[in-house]
Amino acid sequence: MMNALPAARLHRRFALASLMLSTVLAGCKKDAAADEAATPVVTAKTAVVTVEPFTHTTSAIGVVVARPGRYAALSAPGPTRVAKVYVAQGQRVGAGQPLVEFDQAPFVSAANAAQTALRAAERNYERAQRLANEGIVPRKDAETAAADLAKARNDAVTAQRALQLSVLRSPVSGVVTRLAAVLGAAADAAQVLVEIADPSAFDVALSIGPTEAGAVHQGSKVALTAGEKAGGESLGTGTVTSVGVALDTASRSVPIRVNVTTPSRALRLGESVYGNIAVETRPNAVVIPVEALVPGEEPGSYKVFVVDKDGTARARVVTIGDRTETKVEILEGLKGGETIVTQGAYGLSDSAKVARPVPVKP
Repeated sequence: MMNALPAARLHRRFALASLMLSTVLAGCKKDAAADEAATPVVTAKTAVVTVEPFTHTTSAIGVVVARPGRYAALSAPGPTRVAKVYVAQGQRVGAGQPLVEFDQAPFVSAANAAQTALRAAERNYERAQRLANEGIVPRKDAETAAADLAKARNDAVTAQRALQLSVLRSPVSGVVTRLAAVLGAAADAAQVLVEIADPSAFDVALSIGPTEAGAVHQGSKVALTAGEKAGGESLGTGTVTSVGVALDTASRSVPIRVNVTTPSRALRLGESVYGNIAVETRPNAVVIPVEALVPGEEPGSYKVFVVDKDGTARARVVTIGDRTETKVEILEGLKGGETIVTQGAYGLSDSAKVARPVPVKP
């Protein structure tokens, strides 16, 4: 009896200890469950950080222009009046085709008068030379006659050229892009009456800052879109044919000419164009989708949310390089193969759980 009592007490003590341990374990499980329930769980799309070639670009704004040698702006040879108009704006014409004819009488009269004066100057020169050689007149008289003959010849050539230009003819095959000639209206050499351009030989003239122009070279590829900003209608790809060596004093920019061999549609003379010029390609750049970027706490800084093996998103500050409409080059902060949040990154809190992340390549 004396040995049985301590054994019973010991048994009760063990039972009490077991109960207390169970209570503590249950409390720990409840705390863990509460902590897990407190951790936010969000549904977001993810992507795998890739290492791939990335092309750096610089942008510029310009207009469609005619290619040199495939464009002409024609005016009257002198003060006159329009007698005939043979074409309409938008009409296709061939080289040598008549466009506008001016009043012929003044030009014919001037050409005839110049020829008459030339013949008289030739006779006078021959006579002065003969008399000077015979010593009858001073040698200076012959020299004066020679000068008069030279002037008469120049006047005859000018009058004949004006007679030829009294009918404007297209020097190139193309389309009439402008027609300002009005039947019976006055015209002069300062007024452009007809413009002809070959629509298959349009270029794009871009203007770029002097610093950016240093990275652009002949042969660089240019992605062209309509308008003065990115996101316009695609016009195809062009190639830089020349980079200006002088700064335009008015715009403080450098002119760049781009040849567009196969535009996606017909270009229109004078329309605005936005160009992305490829200046450098890095073969092993770290690249992510642009929607993965989130503004950081500091102005101008960025961060992304990296998803670990447990599905927890951790905020990480990154340094970005160049970017396109869909991709961003990461200079520091990420490495290839990591999983990041893309759609749903905005508003995501650090250490949030991401529900079933399904990585996709950007």
